Amino acid sequence: GSTMKRRAGEREKELKKKKLLEELGENRLPYLTPSDADFHQLWKTKYSKLSFRKSDTVPEELHQMVQESFLTLREHSCFFQDLVRIKGKDFLTPVSRILIGDPGCTYKYLNTRLFTVPWPTEGYDIKYCSPQIHDACKALMRLNDYLHIEAVRALQGQNLFETKEIKDTTVIDREQSFATSPTEQGSVSNDQSSVCVAEDDRSLKNRTSYNLTLLNYMDPLQMLYLKQEPYFGMGNMAVSWHHDENLVERSTVAVYSYSCEDSSIQESNEQELKGRDPAVWHVGLKVAWDIETPGLAVPLHQGDIYLMLDDLNMTHQHCVLAGLSPRFSSTHRVADSSRGTLEYILGQCELALQNLQTDSDSRALSLKSLEAAVVKQVEEIHNEVEFEWLRQFWFQGKRYLKCTDWWLKPMAKLEECWRKLEIMTSLVLSEVRKEQQIEEQRNETISCFLLLLKERQKLRKEWTAR
Repeated sequence: GSTMKRRAGEREKELKKKKLLEELGENRLPYLTPSDADFHQLWKTKYSKLSFRKSDTVPEELHQMVQESFLTLREHSCFFQDLVRIKGKDFLTPVSRILIGDPGCTYKYLNTRLFTVPWPTEGYDIKYCSPQIHDACKALMRLNDYLHIEAVRALQGQNLFETKEIKDTTVIDREQSFATSPTEQGSVSNDQSSVCVAEDDRSLKNRTSYNLTLLNYMDPLQMLYLKQEPYFGMGNMAVSWHHDENLVERSTVAVYSYSCEDSSIQESNEQELKGRDPAVWHVGLKVAWDIETPGLAVPLHQGDIYLMLDDLNMTHQHCVLAGLSPRFSSTHRVADSSRGTLEYILGQCELALQNLQTDSDSRALSLKSLEAAVVKQVEEIHNEVEFEWLRQFWFQGKRYLKCTDWWLKPMAKLEECWRKLEIMTSLVLSEVRKEQQIEEQRNETISCFLLLLKERQKLRKEWTAR
């Protein structure tokens, strides 16, 4: 309920903002780049929870492993455009993606559920299609561990700044290079131990323990059309303005950027340009629903990292502005796994099937209870299994088989559960037709049962049309 209200409020604000921008006409809102005099001051005051790491602060060995993994996955055709659903219509994303992470984890955005290609995890039997794909997934797991440590340090630095009002903390002060070095951060981390209580440490760990990474790839020169950034006139967008969805509240998002910069693509002289250099990839940021604060366009070069700390993803929106060279990124997230893991949905199936019993003599199947609450719960799980898992998995084709067959066994198990749930639906229909049911209970059961059946029918038509 609260999420629906928040989204409705956001939509209303967005409509007001669009109306105002139409009135502005060609007078775009201002935005700043590092060449602007007020850039660092604006970053400190309005964008302080954006933390940046230049590539030379990252171990060279890690750069090499990660960049090789990107190229390996591209060579094996493991990047796919997603068919996403916006306002009832399907669109192919301009960016191609693959999800890598904890076994059995999923990530949902724009009504599309992605299933992780599992990275090598102790205790799991994961067979990859080639040793190269195994090595690529292992490298991204290494990057995940590194970014977790960096995010904890950055948040600890943020806490120090807020609690002690230290003006020169490395995470906030970007006057020199808007970057920090691991050694400088280490000192912040050590100091922080004296002011952090155990609960804070647990909270920091929970908000930075990335369970997956969404990898992106795009070659702008292969795109026939890229949408123009509408508010500030920042140029071509690879990804439009958005908040990242389906994340643990106030969790940090960490992004490793690798643009395949070619010597033939020269950077323009920034002083001769107004605004950002169109040859270079940038991340754009703006304060959500704010038409007064200037936006930021921060350049992203080969191997740069940025972190969106704490609630930045909620209070601000970000977009990705296309340069000229092909670019990969690895976007590490703490996905909300309360309803998005294999363990969760198998648990739901087990719960639903508790209402199914088999006669020891005749082997005939029957329902233990016809109470409205029980029937409602079972049929809701039925819909969840079919529309949130099985159809989502098979809808985008057998793309995951290019990397691993890990999901095939779990999906076969879910299909078997679904067949039993179909039988349970038939049994409810048979039972409510019988006259010996108490009328009041029977009507209550029929009422909630029909609502869920209608929902199922509507969703099946939608998926068939897709």
